[in-house]
This record gives sequence, structure tokens and C-alpha cells, in this order.
Amino acid sequence: MGLVLFPGDDDTNSPDASWSYTGFGVFRRWLAQAEGFELGEMDGFGGQRPWSDVSTTLAPLLNHPDDDGPDLTPNQCATILPRLQEIADQPQEASIEPLLQRHLDDARQFVAVLQLCVDKDVDLLFG
Repeated sequence: MGLVLFPGDDDTNSPDASWSYTGFGVFRRWLAQAEGFELGEMDGFGGQRPWSDVSTTLAPLLNHPDDDGPDLTPNQCATILPRLQEIADQPQEASIEPLLQRHLDDARQFVAVLQLCVDKDVDLLFG
């Protein structure tokens, strides 16, 4: 069983982003590292560090239950989108590590999903 993040537009042809639960955790840890902190240090992820200690526009995604909790609003998607796009657009070396390539591919796919949520003014759903 896995996790799918998708636009709440009722269009089954809309793009989505999907991971295993473990894969989503690895992806979020990678994003947190890109933002300069360890996700495992954070409250709710095994640590005690409060989210108010970090400054990142990715917080609504990083500090979100895997498949429970509120959907992300179009405004939250719009906040996340530019930074995720920057991360996805990192220059790539000729011989890129397979895991990094996977993260970059996932980030690009997720950018497309977030962009659709913003364009259609719909929530991002976790399912």
C-alpha cells in the first residue's frame, strides 16, 4: 500500500505523485536536508525541535501526516511550489546517483501536481 498526492479536481486524468510510505518518508527527509535541517529532529518525527525553529516554505508538506490530516489548500500549494521547483531544477551531473535522480524525478512530478492545484484552485489531497 502506498500514498498518492493528487489534485481535488475530480479528474481521474490529472497527474498525481505517488510513493510507498517509506519512499515518501525518504523523500521528505531529502527535502528537509535541502532546507538545512534533519526531519528526524523535528517535533512529530521523533525529535523535540519545534517547527517554529525552521524557516521553510515547504513546512506545510514536511509537517503533515502521511495520509491523514487536512488537505493542502491552493494557497499552501502556491507557497510550496517555487521552492520545490528550485530543488527540482538543480543542475545534474553526468553521472548522478540513482537515489538522487529518483528524488529529482519525484520532485518534478510533484511540481506538476502542485501547479495544477494552483491553476485550478483546488486542494491537494492525500490518499
